[in-house]
Amino acid sequence: MAVFKKNAGQERVLPVHIGVIMDGNGRWAKKRGLPRMAGHRAGAQNFRTITRYCNKIGIKYLTVYAFSTENWSRPKEEVDALMNLFYDYLTEALRDFREENIRTRFIGDVTAFSPRIQELIKETEELSSDKTGLVLNIAMNYGGRAELAAAARRMALQAKNGELEPDNIDDALISGMLYTAGQPDPDLIIRPSGEYRTSNFMLWQSAYSEYVFMDDILWPDFTADDLERAIDIFSSRSRRFGGA
Repeated sequence: MAVFKKNAGQERVLPVHIGVIMDGNGRWAKKRGLPRMAGHRAGAQNFRTITRYCNKIGIKYLTVYAFSTENWSRPKEEVDALMNLFYDYLTEALRDFREENIRTRFIGDVTAFSPRIQELIKETEELSSDKTGLVLNIAMNYGGRAELAAAARRMALQAKNGELEPDNIDDALISGMLYTAGQPDPDLIIRPSGEYRTSNFMLWQSAYSEYVFMDDILWPDFTADDLERAIDIFSSRSRRFGGA
């Protein structure tokens, strides 16, 4: 974690990896008498703003929860609209982030999406693969339990094929089987909207993450100042990782 000066004589710790559960889009729209998709569009626009800000201040990894494995249970018309929104967003991202020093990755089972979305996902990852700034993980069709189950299946298959000894399974091996293999675990996970749960997000990786739940803001209204507030809260905490 980087340490930098906030004000004269004051230091704070900047998290290396931030996770964000982008919650509250539907409620944001309802408060304004708008359809739910208006909230999702506002949330997608804000996501781009916050991503750029994270890159600007030196965050190395940002993981955002965009669409969970459970979100398929929403009404079909909303899911279909979300798929169209994802397509439009990815098209815009290819254009808007082309000049940004941001590497984009997608975590989750993207094979569930339509061929045109899968193609855009592939193109987005390939075009940003040589970027050296922020690594942006977009969690789509992602669930922490599904991620762990997939890792378990891979290890079981390797063991069946004689490629893995069960006694050699440890934390590092499991971490290397996850979508975030090779990345540091999130230091800070932020959830706006007043909900106080993890919602199946990065269950393994968040074992020692600091959570900041913000009940005074919905995601579309989340600003750089709110991010700074969450970082200040994170920086004020003592992280002992199970030690004394």
